[in-house]
Amino acid sequence: MLLAGCAAGGPEDAGRHGDVYVVQAGDTLFGIARRLGLDHRDLARWNRLGDGTLIYPGQRLRLRPPPGSAARPAASGDGGSGEPPPASGWIWPADGEVLGRFGESTRTASGILVGGSPGAPVVAAAAGEVVYAGSGLPGYGLLIIIRHNASWLTAYGYNADMLVREGEQVRAGQAIGHMGAGAGLPGALHFEIRRNGAPLDPLQYLPARAAGRRMSADK
Repeated sequence: MLLAGCAAGGPEDAGRHGDVYVVQAGDTLFGIARRLGLDHRDLARWNRLGDGTLIYPGQRLRLRPPPGSAARPAASGDGGSGEPPPASGWIWPADGEVLGRFGESTRTASGILVGGSPGAPVVAAAAGEVVYAGSGLPGYGLLIIIRHNASWLTAYGYNADMLVREGEQVRAGQAIGHMGAGAGLPGALHFEIRRNGAPLDPLQYLPARAAGRRMSADK
């Protein structure tokens, strides 16, 4: 619940409402913590953000530990509490070759890089709600984030356009955008799967597919 706004102040107060901070365009977790005199690792733990690299404008962050959880270790990997992955499983979000594997380089530290033709469809990897669609996170280009349940979300970066809006419910396989330029490529998709904020290797969840196999978007 959004608490009553605090008294007006300097730039460090922008987005703050009592014990809640509303993420602004261009924010990073480290920058928020520094402005508010907090440790970014605490913020990540209190809000179950994993490594905290994927926050988005409009997201509400608690600025105090939840009751009884101050000493709880940060979630990592695939552990921790939370809901299971979507019952229908995952589908590939785009056709194309995996050019960068999870953790292989700094640009794929939290996801994978899929190469493809400019304008190729990008589809929802599972059903869910679009919680962010915009360009407010540096390094992702036009970014779409879909929340599948309380624990799982997927992120789709480098889009040329967006076919969905925030708050919209989408089906697995529904076209949500088209591949745009990214990572020095004319057509690319940065794709992430996260549980409780922690990035996971998408190739451990996406179905295996033979070389050259193509997928088609749900019309």
